[in-house]
Amino acid sequence: MSNLDQSSTFKLGNHTVKRLGYGAMQLAGPGVFGPPRNRDEALAVLREAVASGVNHIDTSDYYGPHVTNQLIREALHPYPDDLVIVTKIGARRGEDGSWIRANAPEELTRAVHDNLRNLGLDVLDVVNFRCMFDSHGPAEGPIEAPLTAVAELQRQGLVRHIGISNATPAQIAEACRIVEIVCVQNQYNLAHRDDDALIDDLARDGIAYVPFFPLGGFSRLQSSTLSDVADRLGATPMQVALAWLLRRSPNILLIPGTSSLAHLRENLASAELVLPDDAVEELGSVASLGSA
Repeated sequence: MSNLDQSSTFKLGNHTVKRLGYGAMQLAGPGVFGPPRNRDEALAVLREAVASGVNHIDTSDYYGPHVTNQLIREALHPYPDDLVIVTKIGARRGEDGSWIRANAPEELTRAVHDNLRNLGLDVLDVVNFRCMFDSHGPAEGPIEAPLTAVAELQRQGLVRHIGISNATPAQIAEACRIVEIVCVQNQYNLAHRDDDALIDDLARDGIAYVPFFPLGGFSRLQSSTLSDVADRLGATPMQVALAWLLRRSPNILLIPGTSSLAHLRENLASAELVLPDDAVEELGSVASLGSA
């Protein structure tokens, strides 16, 4: 089991969290819909993550829907004082499992109350507003109205801190003019590096960057370069991919997800993996090489 107490930390709102956290999305059923394949193991994964030192969990009430939040509550409530639970709003699920945009003020209010109820909380530590759900990636579009609605929920005391997800640099700049933004959550990993410049800008501003799909998402990273480096270091490719992200910038907070205890332990062990400079340089070419 990894010792996360030796890992680095970064500010997330008014909390200091360890840079290797846990994402709860995969605890729901296939397609992030319905109950978990193995409920007992899902609960065990959550409990072991926190017992191992994880104090940053990412979730949303539209995972399942409601499934992951209810599992988190069952496994961990009452929560440790240092545990930061970050959730997302801006979507809902159709009866067929479809992802439906839900960013009207009344929908955002309902989503916050759903998260509060299912997590068993009086206030949410961090809420990420997800900008677009009809796109595979960030796409330009107005965010002032929905983000202002989220800011109103913050003024009501239901939300402590606000983040933004699946956002373009222009939307992030707009968001920062409306409300204090404590984190940005976009897709980023060893092979998908569109946000390189953005990460550096956010680091200068002290804003956390939380990459989703840090291991490639539903299709895991495949790279001969990654495998070669992993072989040399006696690690797994996924451990190397996570260690590279931790090395990439001090404001990166990782939330790799899994429903497997074995994979959880593998992921957490990456906090102790030290990448030599030549390996970092070699891995830096993966994005330009594609899957080579």
